Amino acid sequence: MASTTITSNGTAKRKVVNGSSNGHANGAMAPTKNADELKEHDFFWTYTEEPHRTRRLAIIKAHPEVLKLCGAEPLTKYVVAGVVALQVLCAHLLRDTSFWSWKFWAVAYVIGATSNQNLFLAIHEISHNLAFRSPLANRLFAIFANLPIGLPYSASFRPYHLTHHKSLGVDGLDTDLPTALEAVFLDSILGKAFFCTFQILFYALRPMAVYRVPFTWVHWVNVAVQFAFDYALITLLPGYFSVNSVLYLILSSFLAGSLHPTAGHFIAEHYVYENISEEAKNPENKIPLPETYSYYGILNFFTYNVGLHNEHHDFPAIPWTRLPKLNKIAKEFYDPLPRHESWVYVLWQFIFDDKIGMTSRVKRKQGGRVVGGGNIAAKAKVADWTADEIEA
Repeated sequence: MASTTITSNGTAKRKVVNGSSNGHANGAMAPTKNADELKEHDFFWTYTEEPHRTRRLAIIKAHPEVLKLCGAEPLTKYVVAGVVALQVLCAHLLRDTSFWSWKFWAVAYVIGATSNQNLFLAIHEISHNLAFRSPLANRLFAIFANLPIGLPYSASFRPYHLTHHKSLGVDGLDTDLPTALEAVFLDSILGKAFFCTFQILFYALRPMAVYRVPFTWVHWVNVAVQFAFDYALITLLPGYFSVNSVLYLILSSFLAGSLHPTAGHFIAEHYVYENISEEAKNPENKIPLPETYSYYGILNFFTYNVGLHNEHHDFPAIPWTRLPKLNKIAKEFYDPLPRHESWVYVLWQFIFDDKIGMTSRVKRKQGGRVVGGGNIAAKAKVADWTADEIEA
């Protein structure tokens, strides 16, 4: 198994075959530090531009036909409807099954978690307006896709996720980055195991510790529809559903973001799993570091090809069904990039490899922008967005 070493010219000597790389999370907090003064167990700080815009422009120049791949994918709405129906059926069938029985948890893990991870990533697709041409239709359909998740999620996810795209790795803006508190308390085997087990809660609560998005009518509709759906299952449809039905849906969501094969994508996408040279660790040298990783395995079938993550960040307007074609057209751009071969091994290595941890992320002090604009450098400040900007 091979690993990649990032050298002084910013190139990767060898491509990752998952599992062998050593992303030692060293870095420098300020440009005045020399390489031999870099503090161990710090994030990888950089002053380079995020790589996706640069590569997108280069790919468009070399292969202008890739722009024809952009646009909504009609298949998405049928897949979402099928998965929602499957989860409602399982909730019905488990209505009288004990929550603590092995059958309840087995179905929730195998079928429920896989299905709800699929719906998480359907909402991810929809947040980029890739299910319908109409932005309003996408907002409302995301609320429908949210139903089996059990708790309202879709309306808040979109602005945070789009900011992640526009401000990749920017400290204080990209809520996909671990906070300093997480880095201090969770950067151990037990801490990382705890994070992987409860990572869905971290991703749900972390944004509120960084900045808050204002509530709009979409958020209120998301909350009202979701709780009306849960209430109907518990109270209005006796004989068909019960409290256990809602517990099944919520447990499915928890397991989908826990120690589940498909949950490996959360870590696989942006944690640094490479050998980084001492020269590259020093941000003064402005050597680009690998900060997005793709995965081309079978689990993409269940997750809207989210494993093609370099491709997605390069062209967020290309839907899941056309990302493999993008990879094929621009193969010379994607083949040299580091990749993962197994999301399961990503989780295993993250927990047990002491060279990879919570701080194995590329951070930048500035750059990017918040969707809708506004200065949100202060913690927990409400972003200054207009409703039209958020709902666009």
